[in-house]
Amino acid sequence: MRQDTAFQEGPARATRRSILAGSVMAAGLGQVGADAAETRPAGLAEVRHGTVRADGVDVFYREAGRADAPVFLLLHGFANSSFYFRHLMPRLADRFRLIAPDLPSFGFTVVPDDRGYVYDFTSLSRTIEAFVDALGLRRYLLYTFDYGAPVGWDLALAHPDRIAGIVSQNGNAYLEGLGEAAWAPLRAYWAKPNEAAVEAIRARMTLDGVKAPYVHGVPDPSVIEPEAYTLDAAILARHGNADRQVALKLDYKRNLERYPLVQAFFRERRPKLLAIWGRNDPFFIPPGAEAFKRDIPNARVCFLDTGHFALETNVDDIAREIRAYF
Repeated sequence: MRQDTAFQEGPARATRRSILAGSVMAAGLGQVGADAAETRPAGLAEVRHGTVRADGVDVFYREAGRADAPVFLLLHGFANSSFYFRHLMPRLADRFRLIAPDLPSFGFTVVPDDRGYVYDFTSLSRTIEAFVDALGLRRYLLYTFDYGAPVGWDLALAHPDRIAGIVSQNGNAYLEGLGEAAWAPLRAYWAKPNEAAVEAIRARMTLDGVKAPYVHGVPDPSVIEPEAYTLDAAILARHGNADRQVALKLDYKRNLERYPLVQAFFRERRPKLLAIWGRNDPFFIPPGAEAFKRDIPNARVCFLDTGHFALETNVDDIAREIRAYF
């Protein structure tokens, strides 16, 4: 396993600490301490940055928290990256060890040209599973958002005993959770492949197309940090990346076809699950959040008056719910 020197403590020691901490079980996960109502810890931990080779890919990731704390694996969506978790990680670092990788073709993860990588969800899940193994993570909480949901569900199906609990923030697993208008271009393509549908999808790769879902349904768009969607658009603009993202969009049907498997996992395992949702999200709508309770009756479902990228506007609310629930 190769790891760069981004972590201040040194690559070898950081790697050994990662492997050691990955084996720590989330003991007392369901207990609520005296500080459960706190939104942010007294001292904010620094977020560190590193890269590890997994599945032939140089996976960039962010990490915060103590090495001996319960692990929280944070999986981002389209078109963002682990940058999405930049404000959440310090707020939870006193209680969890937080790890947020960039999926291939997102953020700062690098796929070597000679890797022959296929950009579909099967490949993304295989790479993140290899990343989890490279860090020696044997038990962890999942934070699933957007694209991170199908990847997280694949991890849960492959290794159900590793899942200590789930936070689904607009991370869908039910057909009723798909917004009709937002999914119309993809549904049109799946019904009859055509270039017009592809161009409608490609239009989302521009700066304006990336910005639109950041501000949609947000009561006060001025709170959205412009560097968030600007970084997303800049990474999408890299050579060949738009084509990779179109390929991933067209492959999303595969995730819908796996929903019955995911729902069976929920019914059989009954993981501790917090669904916290931007209720104004046009892509993954509130019925998708409510549906979790059908398979996990004790799931907690919370709605926030915001859009798709709820962490950009309601990070304190989400951190508070996580700290209280786990």
